Amino acid sequence: MSGPRLALTFPGQGAQKPGMGRPWTTSPGWFLAERAAEVTGRDVVDLLLHADEQRLRRTDNAQLATFVLEMVILHELRQVLPTADRPLVCAGHSLGEYSALVAAGILSFEDGARLVAERGAAMRAACAAEAGTMAVVVGLPPDEVEAATASVRADGGRVWVANLNSPLQSVLSGSEESVGHCAKLLGDSPAARIVSIPVGGAFHTPLMAPAALAFRKALSGTEFRAGFAPVVANIDARAHRGRDNWPRILERQLTSPVRWTDSVRTMADDLYCDMLVEIGPGRTLTGLARRISPRVSRLTVSEPGQLPAVPAPAGRNVA
Repeated sequence: MSGPRLALTFPGQGAQKPGMGRPWTTSPGWFLAERAAEVTGRDVVDLLLHADEQRLRRTDNAQLATFVLEMVILHELRQVLPTADRPLVCAGHSLGEYSALVAAGILSFEDGARLVAERGAAMRAACAAEAGTMAVVVGLPPDEVEAATASVRADGGRVWVANLNSPLQSVLSGSEESVGHCAKLLGDSPAARIVSIPVGGAFHTPLMAPAALAFRKALSGTEFRAGFAPVVANIDARAHRGRDNWPRILERQLTSPVRWTDSVRTMADDLYCDMLVEIGPGRTLTGLARRISPRVSRLTVSEPGQLPAVPAPAGRNVA
């Protein structure tokens, strides 16, 4: 393989922002927003151009809009960066795993859009049935955070570590009372900084079991292809090929922690990637990668001006 050994990475829910599609409306890849609207029956273009912060905070809206924008950006990136058309590996944070599966050729764009729409609806319904919340913990190692959640659960609480984002960043998830109790325990450390996340659900915990069950039928009826690159799964930080049991992996993902620290190490240390490209709104994954594996070079593409300037022959479509 010529050029850098490339890993394509995709952020998840929480990266979205109002008007995030506007810079891309004149790009050839914008047709994917219209195609997603046809496939899902949702006004994706309106979400990308006109939805305010409150509308985008709704789980089903945030997930579909973020996925589609990532696919538009990927389409454009592949026209100018040859190695993006044949990455060594792909990975996505939570929702971003669906973008990674499309980028790796394991899911078609249409099936990816359908699954994301179904996933968002299932998670929104689970949140309505049982509210929850999340909070970021910065400055403490994950074993300390895990110990605090175990202590609260031992007293009957419902709180878990939902994301292992970097060596000193984890995310709590669970009932509002239990997350608050755990945050108070951890906040006694002078090294800790805790920030609430404005969500209405306990994502990546056992409280999402109803969503996982509701989502199972959509997963079982979807074709997962062989693909041309592996995807590092959130649930175990291992590289999985297209013939692996992705329906089961994605079902488990809803109730399991996102092992992002280990996922980046798998790409950088085990698979010897030397460039991580973040495709989508914001630059959260780029910042995390710098803390996890500083030797690896990083590229963020969230705006057209961040696309590499060197043209290349037309690459593989995302669909």
